[in-house]
Amino acid sequence: MDKARKQHSLVDAQRPNLLEDTFPYNLPPLIHFSQQPVIEQIDGKPVEFDFAGIKDRDIVITDTTFRDGQQARPPYTIDQMVHIYDRLARLGGPNGVIRQTEFFLYTKNDRETLDRCRALGHTYPECTGWIRAVKGDFRLVKEAGLKETGMLTSCSDYHIFQKLRFRSRAECIDSYCEVVAAALEAGVRPRCHLEDVTRADIDGFVLPFVDRLMEMSSQVPDEQSVKIRLCDTLGFGVCYPGAELPRSVPKLIYKINRECGVPSERIEWHGHNDFHRVHANAATAWLYGCGAVNTTLFGFGERTGNPPLESAIIEYISLKGGPCGIDTLVISELADYMRSIGLPIPDNYPFAGRAFNTTRAGIHADGLRRDEQIYNIFDTALLLGRPPRVAITDKSGTDGVVHWVNEFFGLKGDDRINKIRLHKLARWVIDQYEEHGRLTTISDEELEAKTKELLPDYWEKYKPVR
Repeated sequence: MDKARKQHSLVDAQRPNLLEDTFPYNLPPLIHFSQQPVIEQIDGKPVEFDFAGIKDRDIVITDTTFRDGQQARPPYTIDQMVHIYDRLARLGGPNGVIRQTEFFLYTKNDRETLDRCRALGHTYPECTGWIRAVKGDFRLVKEAGLKETGMLTSCSDYHIFQKLRFRSRAECIDSYCEVVAAALEAGVRPRCHLEDVTRADIDGFVLPFVDRLMEMSSQVPDEQSVKIRLCDTLGFGVCYPGAELPRSVPKLIYKINRECGVPSERIEWHGHNDFHRVHANAATAWLYGCGAVNTTLFGFGERTGNPPLESAIIEYISLKGGPCGIDTLVISELADYMRSIGLPIPDNYPFAGRAFNTTRAGIHADGLRRDEQIYNIFDTALLLGRPPRVAITDKSGTDGVVHWVNEFFGLKGDDRINKIRLHKLARWVIDQYEEHGRLTTISDEELEAKTKELLPDYWEKYKPVR
């Protein structure tokens, strides 16, 4: 053991190395890759992956807030969906980082929502549909005048035999392809949703089915060629390239992209969060050649939900090295709107919860007071309109009180109030717990009232920032 141990020499420094190439603070932390291709084993064969090349590859986000996102909550009203769609257009920006969104087509409300969203005139996200792979449903797509629709083409034997009651896999493929052919004949691009792909026979069913879809695509213009959505319906997918099929996300993407020849821009990943892997799997799909990651706003979707759209936005910026036209402030606008219509967002939910960047630890508050970069993930005030905050408890200490008051008054630099001037307020906080046995967090309203009482000069001079 001692012989194999490597000796490491201290690199002394008199100035801090804050790794600003990775942590620029005015952006989410950036993700850098080696310029040398990564060699991994896929099916026992060495395969090179150029992860660094993702900066130049066209990866996008797609949205299913109005389809899968409605399956875990009461349906949105038409006005609510139009409002959210309008904000998604602003969030994704003019480059169409949020490239598409999909709608149900079955009810009068569904069709009115689609018409009103399209009437806004946004280029992105493009409005697409969703149907079952039956000819009767395809009539709805033609009536709506859509250029693209998703269609449910379940691919595990659980679905083929147990749910859909096909007599054979061949009968199943023939049935799916009839509807695909009808779409192609009508000039509509089909997007085949391979439901339950992480529990399917990849070599025995999925790849032959995709081969057939590719053959059909070769007979039509490129802009009409079939897209493939890989649906991890129960969240069984894992991001490990060494895992076996059908669960390995890298292997699934590799097979569809490299063996079946489906271009990256026609491959889409749709995950579920049953095992807390949903965001990691989505990012992995991007890295291994998938062009689009399908998401829902704040992750709400069937059962445990889908990849959160706002997390994909932050991941996109981290991978690309810049915002690419994205307006991250819209994330906070949408979070406030969702709360206003009764959608619960946990307080500690990343990027959008009321307290996602609120610290309750005194030692963290001291760090924030000295330099907010020490305990803040990035410039949340700049990117999300949410400066870091301190919640006052028995663990906050004087530093927590100092930070809270300065943020409350909006004081910066030399104007910030120091510990000495806040001694009485800090003492009052300590007494709440030591003398009165308090157990709960002190609310902002209580602190505001006490600050007005104990710091009347500052109150009159600065007025509170609300």
